[in-house]
Amino acid sequence: MKATKALFFCIFLTLLAGCAINPVTGDRELGLVGKQQEIAIGSKQYIPGRQMQGGDFLVDPELSAYVSSVGQKLAAVSDRPLPYEFTILNNSTPNAWALPGGKIVINRGLLLELNNEAELAAVLSHEIVHAAARHGAKSMERGILLQGALLATALAARQNDYAGLAVGGAQLAAGLITQRYSREAELEADYYSMQYMSRAGYDVQSAVDLQETFVHLSEGRNQNWLTGLFSSHPPSWERVEANRKTARTLKKGGFIGREIYQQKTRRLQKTEPAYQAYDKARKALEKKDNRTAHALAEKAIEIEPSEASFYGLKGDVYFAQKKYSKALASYDRAIYFNDQFFNFYMQRGLTKEKLGDQQGASQDMARSTRLLPTATAYKKLGDFSLARGEENEAKRFFQSAASSHSSDGKAALLSFIRLDLPDNPNKYIRIQGELLKDGQVALRITNSSPLAVAHIKIKARYLSNRGEVKQVPLLIPRQVAPAESVLISLKTEPLPKKYLHNIEAQIVSLQVAK
Repeated sequence: MKATKALFFCIFLTLLAGCAINPVTGDRELGLVGKQQEIAIGSKQYIPGRQMQGGDFLVDPELSAYVSSVGQKLAAVSDRPLPYEFTILNNSTPNAWALPGGKIVINRGLLLELNNEAELAAVLSHEIVHAAARHGAKSMERGILLQGALLATALAARQNDYAGLAVGGAQLAAGLITQRYSREAELEADYYSMQYMSRAGYDVQSAVDLQETFVHLSEGRNQNWLTGLFSSHPPSWERVEANRKTARTLKKGGFIGREIYQQKTRRLQKTEPAYQAYDKARKALEKKDNRTAHALAEKAIEIEPSEASFYGLKGDVYFAQKKYSKALASYDRAIYFNDQFFNFYMQRGLTKEKLGDQQGASQDMARSTRLLPTATAYKKLGDFSLARGEENEAKRFFQSAASSHSSDGKAALLSFIRLDLPDNPNKYIRIQGELLKDGQVALRITNSSPLAVAHIKIKARYLSNRGEVKQVPLLIPRQVAPAESVLISLKTEPLPKKYLHNIEAQIVSLQVAK
């Protein structure tokens, strides 16, 4: 019956949406996610998507403007007008991605691997096609048909930088960013991206050369690439050969732009050792090698003193060393250079808490959630609310944090249940009527919560042999552990088994065991 209803629901959605014409390929396809929805989804997820992968690269605005100008030149000749945006992310992993509606990013790490403007155009035009040809939207539509609701298209957040901490709507961004495109979608993006390159006057052979490079890198199993571009855009010799075939049908020659690309990326190339030191410092910090991490942070700052993330790293080292005043000064410096990255506020909030400034900590945590809602910040905001005696507000914060599978999310879930259990005990404690061997009525109480409970007061009713409704108050003073089940007799007269369905019981109150 459920399967039939689901089928009818899918048919209803299909009829409601009708067929749409793909603006790039001209093929007929389902149009469950309309253009305005695509734009709205992309716009809403663009900021959290960038935040969870390192934030925007701000130290070289001239480079950002250059990348955007190349992207807009290609967007102008695309088959679909969208509010395209192009942003550089402050992330060393070679990667690029597109959200529905034309929101596109390229990582700092990928820019360092390209040789000329035509290769940059090849990457950006490929992402433009993913947006223009609705590849992300079609993935969402497949989710609609499989799950029966638009909300079910929210893909599980994978561990990607800060994605594991994301909660709420930001988890959709994590799924859209890390989705793996189909073989057909990749070939389609390759083909039309070369058409766009040709229209914009670029040398399409650069797209062939770049794809060959990607294949060689993937065969070498370069881990940095495997966790980035290749995880969502797997290269192959099939794609290389398809690009060669496409190139033979297009105009030869065109703009390559080696000199201008080298000029625009000169500062990035010059400061690359700083970011290499930063990445090494992060690994050292994970291993609790604070001395090495601090030395590398200082080296990075010496090379590029305007990079906010280096001061954030220095703050993290001081925080790990419990030098909270120095950590605070470093986070202040990071925010001075970049006041639009959630992690600086979150870490400064944690530091202020250690220094006894709970109000300042709460303000920083709230600011961080406006940039990226995370389990860490919501858990702390819940703790602060609870300390003020505002239990309902604390529950809301804990519940928001609990959607994350991170350690903070799991801790928030426990905190939420601890507050919610006394208010809604019947959500967590199951009661089922049973008959003992002598025919007496008994109640099986099962604790399905993760917390031990005690002093359970129960109100039970059953129908006697004479048709009278009997009410029995019951107190279980002992603790009932998580997943534990206890059987308590109501000490009634023997009843036939058919009377079981007449037994009613609910919890009046309980206490969470300390």
